[in-house]
Amino acid sequence: MWILDSAYRNGGVDLWTKDRTVTRIHHDYVPPFYIHFHDPHSHHEMIDVLEERYRSEECTIKTIFGEFPGYSVYAGRDVAEAIEKQANFDADLYNVDVRRDQRFMAEQGIAPCSTENDSRFSPEFTHELNIAEVKVLDDPALSAFCSDIEIIHDETTLLTGQTKDVLADLFFIIASIDPDLILMPDADRWMPKIRKQALKYDLDMPFSRNGKYRQMDSRSYWSYGRMEHKESALIPDGRILIDTEQSFVYQEGGLEGVLMAARISGLSPNLSSRFTPGTLISSYEVYEAVKRGIAVPFRKSDPELVRHVATLQAADRGGMMFQPSPGIYENVDELDFTSMYPSIIVQSNLSPETIEHTGRRGFLPVALEPLLDLRITTKRLKKIDPKFAGIDSILKWMLVTCFGYTGYKNAKFGRIEVHEGITGRSRDILLKTKDIAEEMNFCVLHGIVDCLWVQGAPIAALKERVEHETRLLSEIEHFDWIVFEPMNDGTGAYNRYFGRLSDGSIKVRGIAARRHDTPEYVRDMQGRMLKVIAGAKSIAELEQIQEEVKNIFRDSVKALPAAPSKSMAISRRISRLTYAHRCLEGAAVQAYQKQGVEVAPGMKIRYVVTDARRYQVRPEWVADSFDIPFYTALLEKAWTEISFAFGKEAGPEKNPGNFSHPMAMSV
Repeated sequence: MWILDSAYRNGGVDLWTKDRTVTRIHHDYVPPFYIHFHDPHSHHEMIDVLEERYRSEECTIKTIFGEFPGYSVYAGRDVAEAIEKQANFDADLYNVDVRRDQRFMAEQGIAPCSTENDSRFSPEFTHELNIAEVKVLDDPALSAFCSDIEIIHDETTLLTGQTKDVLADLFFIIASIDPDLILMPDADRWMPKIRKQALKYDLDMPFSRNGKYRQMDSRSYWSYGRMEHKESALIPDGRILIDTEQSFVYQEGGLEGVLMAARISGLSPNLSSRFTPGTLISSYEVYEAVKRGIAVPFRKSDPELVRHVATLQAADRGGMMFQPSPGIYENVDELDFTSMYPSIIVQSNLSPETIEHTGRRGFLPVALEPLLDLRITTKRLKKIDPKFAGIDSILKWMLVTCFGYTGYKNAKFGRIEVHEGITGRSRDILLKTKDIAEEMNFCVLHGIVDCLWVQGAPIAALKERVEHETRLLSEIEHFDWIVFEPMNDGTGAYNRYFGRLSDGSIKVRGIAARRHDTPEYVRDMQGRMLKVIAGAKSIAELEQIQEEVKNIFRDSVKALPAAPSKSMAISRRISRLTYAHRCLEGAAVQAYQKQGVEVAPGMKIRYVVTDARRYQVRPEWVADSFDIPFYTALLEKAWTEISFAFGKEAGPEKNPGNFSHPMAMSV
């Protein structure tokens, strides 16, 4: 029984399973939530009512902090919130907001996209999904109609014409091929429009296998210091529908990444494809807790410990970075720790309950260890077989966010002291690694949180000693040469560099070709430059191709006036809808609204600058001109980033880069 989808309906869990055909199996399931009263005697009347009305029973509640007496209550979240208020929050509630289908599967020891005998932590898994691709060729931001649709299954079918006819043909084809999985760009924006048109023309929409859909509301929210936006979604029962354009998990991990995320989080692939890595890692922790019989808190109630301000300042300093001296360096190795932060959690036994009781094994290390082992395995396997690359990417993102989640105020299993403990140990590890490198006569050029750039040999000996003394795994990347970019004040930038790896590829961070907001025309120019310099194996060879690279810049500037306006589109994620000062982003929001397009904080918009001095822009789809001086300046900036590679050579003898007096900082 391979679980394709799950949903909680009609007092139970529907599991859609695939063998040769897809079957819905309904399991009656009405689980309780749990409540622990700090002073049960003061709430005896409420307890009596709960026993009479909601089949409440005394029980023992197992938490990561120990066992507590309490009551199981067979009711929903509305009752739990009413109890919480009536008790004046003098009670702890558990398992209130755990998804019931996820909870059922965790208790049964089963998971989506797997069979009963499969290991969730195996990188090897297969599926026999019948897959179809549906592409609506109109723009969902501008059109409420579907007049051009492409369907790819065994063959490609193009549907054109009136909306009613196109949708009728689409629905007939979907019903005929009965796919298990539909890949559809902008599915979450198109599905509500398609349903509205289907109702208008009295057409049966067959995306769901039983005609039922789950609704996810749109919302804007802050995440890691920036505004994000999640579109509303219409999720079908019994069939997987992936928005290939908006799904971060699909973009990073492909279909294999989505299925792996579902397996380990206990969420249906419809949800795992729509959630962020942070939500996936928290769902994984919830699944692991329920599986172990540990109650999941409704509201986190473990407050931060009272500490002296000096202690707080020493603890809360973030990750360590060494500031590089800007320049170009030859024969550089990057030593990168594998999943440093989750490795520290496992190695150092960091968990909310171990802050004051270090002798016990914590929940977080136990839960994260198999996930960390899986990541180490997939990172090794992807070098042999690229089919593991998507899985490895999703595991990387989930493990990266598990660190940030420990410091999140509402994290089910988080605590700020754990967050600080992780960063504190990471700083010690990076400093220790730097000291080892310098003791072995390596020249340290740069360091950032979990990796170090050094010159010297033998690098294998450095790697072996660092791993032995830190007990963390690491990887080495060799650069024939690397350029550390300067900031505006002339000092080295922490996160802007590019260099040629030993396999002839170029690794890029922070420059125009890497940034999401760079116009296509500018990105293309810098990309062609990088392709040329990738052929240079040394600084001497770089000097020989300087003129060839500069000609790319000259030709791009010369051809700029005749370039398509759409190639000048700038992509930005808007943080608000109103702006106190004039700016291009604010002008773009107004331009979208004038076109009748609804925008929300966190959404991405694309616009072309038509007059930068007057803050005039036009949405990408209506732009027919652009500000040539403005885009010339962007080309010049992109050229300057590359031309820094042709500057004065900086090597160990001219720029030793040692850190006896390091320009170091914490972030």
